[in-house]
This record gives sequence, structure tokens and C-alpha cells, in this order.
Amino acid sequence: MPQFSFVLRYVADPALSAQFYAGLLGAPVVEQSDTFAMLPLREGVMLGLWRRDGVQPPAPAADGGEIALTAASAAVVDATHAAWKTRGCAIVQEPVTMDFGRTFVALDPDGARIRVFCPAG
Repeated sequence: MPQFSFVLRYVADPALSAQFYAGLLGAPVVEQSDTFAMLPLREGVMLGLWRRDGVQPPAPAADGGEIALTAASAAVVDATHAAWKTRGCAIVQEPVTMDFGRTFVALDPDGARIRVFCPAG
């Protein structure tokens, strides 16, 4: 059975997106070219940033969904929000407690959603 190993995002500028995610996640860029960049998310799982106009077969103009990052506590959600806002990250949902837990949503340079949350309970 194939193993889960990658999250691929289609982006306009892999270098810009790699810099953005490296700063937010504190992860090094381990591979970079004009069309692709890669960062480790956790052991065995990588974030690939593929230049949209080079994807084969061509990617749809808009892709939905979110990248979700789990925080250890509601206080970590709030602290992460404050740190990202200080970095100039676009925030589309300020920290709020929802039925699933404490959360906020930011945008990457291509407008993709990044949700940080601490599960309720």
C-alpha cells in the first residue's frame, strides 16, 4: 500500500511560497528550483510547492480546502495568531472558539487557507 508522504500546493511563485512557509513553520527549504520547492512538515511528510503553470496535467484555476495545523492549546492558537499577524500574514478569521475548538485562519501568498486550531475537549 502506498504511504502518505506529500501535500502538494500549486502556487504562482515557489520561491516566495517557500520563504513564506519556512518562516511560518520554522522549517528549512530542502529543495528549490524555478518550478518547485519542498519543506518537511514532519518526519516522512513533505510540503511541495509546485509552480501552477507547470503542473501536468494542468491544475484547475482554483483549488479548495485548507492546510490545517494542530496546536497544543488555545493559548498556542492565540500566540501563533499574534506571531503570524506581526509577520504581516493575512488573517481572514481572527481567533474564535467554534464547536470543534479554538481556531483562526490565515492566507498564504496565493490566497490558500491555513487553519490553526486546538481541538475542543
